[in-house]
Amino acid sequence: MNIKKGNKVKILTGKDKNKEGEVIEINRSEFRAKVKGMNIIKKHVKTTKEKKGGIFDKENFINLSNLALIDNENKTKKEKIKK
Repeated sequence: MNIKKGNKVKILTGKDKNKEGEVIEINRSEFRAKVKGMNIIKKHVKTTKEKKGGIFDKENFINLSNLALIDNENKTKKEKIKK
């Protein structure tokens, strides 16, 4: 099974270990995915005529090997994704 946008996943390593979330974006060429509310970083944005600048929080990519697909019905880990 492949991880797809909208799937529920569990994070296996890192600062958000054992947390669950929904995949919001996938970058297949770099083998990475963004999970809603996980791996938050600070992004510094410069002020322009159109937008106000500042420091914003946003999700960053996580390697697919650090994610496990979750079965929604019984909340069990289906498989660990390998390269």
